[in-house]
Formats: sequence, structure tokens, C-alpha cells
Amino acid sequence: MDWEPLILTFKLAFITTILLLVIAIPLAYWLAYTKSKFKAIIETLVSMPLVLPPTVIGFYLLVAFSPSNAFGNWLDELFGLRLVFSFEGLIIGSIIYSLPFMVHPIQSGFSNLPKSLVEMSAILGKSTSTTLFKVLLPNIRPSLLTGIVLAFAHTIGEFGVVLMIGGNIPGKTKVASIAIYDEVEALNYSLANSYSLILFGLTFCILLIVYLINGGYFKQFYK
Repeated sequence: MDWEPLILTFKLAFITTILLLVIAIPLAYWLAYTKSKFKAIIETLVSMPLVLPPTVIGFYLLVAFSPSNAFGNWLDELFGLRLVFSFEGLIIGSIIYSLPFMVHPIQSGFSNLPKSLVEMSAILGKSTSTTLFKVLLPNIRPSLLTGIVLAFAHTIGEFGVVLMIGGNIPGKTKVASIAIYDEVEALNYSLANSYSLILFGLTFCILLIVYLINGGYFKQFYK
């Protein structure tokens, strides 16, 4: 078995999850507490990857980042960035495609907190950033954990987006889902099954641990 697609997959999932966490926390905070008339539009844009076929997102990213396109050409000439058929392009595509899986649990966590927490923090003269990081986030740990794991697991299983924008370049953009597809195409079901079992087993264990933690299963060991 070639382990490179699996290593590349988990590298992509790890980097994507870290970047998504940085993006999702302020975005989810804003969506949970804003009264802006643009909230519905932003929520719609964030949620679109849930209903759009992955190939649609991948196609438009492919068009946007192509050097023959004005935007892609601008990135190439000004920053020397060629995001099509590159690992960096996979990261951007994965961030967009997995965004709702990180934002929605965190937004739900913020929305379910008592408003008195924010009000009391403001009365005590705490800044917005202090309220966010010292008061709110510690109280939504289960939501944070759920968002992190869902985004990580969802990135592992991506196919349409990574195929469209990254292609199938060994060692560069050939992640596990692409490797499975290649082995099925070659009628090598045994190797495809090996890749699939590894992804299935790891994803199952990760999700199981999250549900056990959020369900308070491990608390009995600390009593």
C-alpha cells in the first residue's frame, strides 16, 4: 500500500481544521449576536456547501484560480500563486466546502448561552475580545469540539472539490479519496478496500470519542 495519499489527506484535514477554527469563531460569534440585515445573506452563503454538489464548488474554484482567468492571472503575476492543481488550492477548496461544519455547531453553542453572560461581562467593563475568549468560549467547549471533529472528518472524505481543483497528482494532490477512486477504476478492489477501511475506522473512532465526551461518559472516571 502507498501511504502517501493517507498522509496527504490527514495533513490537508489538519491544516484545514486549524484555519477553519480561526475563521469560524469570529464568524459564528457575529452570526449568533448580530442584528444586521445582512445576517440571512451571510448565513445562506456559509450554508450553501451543504446543498451544492461538491463539483459545482470545485468547478468555480477551478475557473477562478486558472491562470487564464483574470483573478488567477492576477494571483500568479502579483504573488506567484498558482492555486490550480496545488496543495494550497486544496486547502482553500476544503475551507470553503467544510466551513458550515465548523460554523454551525459553534454558532449554535453561542446562541444557546444565556444572554446574561454577555451582559454581565459588559457591566464589568470587559472588552468584546475578553468576553469572547474568557467567558463565552470556555462555556461552549462541546460545540467547539463538535465543530473541530466534523470539519476534520468532512475534509477527510472530500472528493468532488479536491478532484476538480487539485486533479490527481501523486504526492501533491492525490488524497485518499482520489486514491480509492483510482483503485476502483483499475479494478483493484483489495487496495481500495484497504484505504476505505482505514478511513472508515479512523473516522468512526473520532466521532465516537466526541459523542462520548459530549455525552459526559468519561465524567464517571473523574468522580
